[in-house]
Amino acid sequence: MARVSFALRGVARALAGWGAIIALLLAWEAVARSGAVTTFMLPRFTDVLARIVHDAVDGNLAEITALTLYRALAGFAVAAVGGIALGLAMSRSVGVRWFFDPLISVGFPMPKIAFLPIIVLWLGVYDVSKISMVVFDAIFPVVTGTLAGLAGVERELIWSARNLGARKRELLWQVMLPAALPQIMTGLQVALPIALIVEVIAEMKMSGYGIGASMMTASRFADSRGVFAGIVEIAVIGYALVKGMALVRRRLLAWHAEAAEPSGA
Repeated sequence: MARVSFALRGVARALAGWGAIIALLLAWEAVARSGAVTTFMLPRFTDVLARIVHDAVDGNLAEITALTLYRALAGFAVAAVGGIALGLAMSRSVGVRWFFDPLISVGFPMPKIAFLPIIVLWLGVYDVSKISMVVFDAIFPVVTGTLAGLAGVERELIWSARNLGARKRELLWQVMLPAALPQIMTGLQVALPIALIVEVIAEMKMSGYGIGASMMTASRFADSRGVFAGIVEIAVIGYALVKGMALVRRRLLAWHAEAAEPSGA
């Protein structure tokens, strides 16, 4: 009985965590069935699910999802490597920081999607342009996260490592980067959903293949089920990416204080 009770409590906690989403989906279905709106304005959630299943069986869903994820994750990977490298360079060199700091300060709050017409003029409308747009948007939080993490490293750690004979490279890789990793991971966690958002917008504007492009095609043909199916697909993919990055953070920071279980005192 104790095991059954424990299992039921676990199920109840899981359902409680999804309570708002379940309520929203039920409300969606109820409003669509009520006749208060037309099926063109708001198709039933069950019809949207049927459309997603149909696309999955046909193989179209796998293709467009793979293309969207490929571009988003490729751009994110480039932004991650480039952003961390640039943040390191800015923290280590006064000249590099002097040159890039104003660009980061001005560029971070700007809506980078405004540069999309320039990217199209320079690179066309194919994968390179979409990935470049993702990199341009996603690199800023990685740079700022790296800078904040390195700036927040405790001076005592650096002094202790130097007193123990650590060289500059050892100091960087064995002391400063591990200490700055929580902030760097925060920058990466911010950049990942940005990468997906920008990729979908780029597909909508540049056409081609992908979830965003398929939504625009459905919209042109007044296929509301196809449009809402794209919204659901993006939501599921975004949730999976965010949870996956949170798992990576927990694994990489298992040694860090933030991974410690809170005390019951």
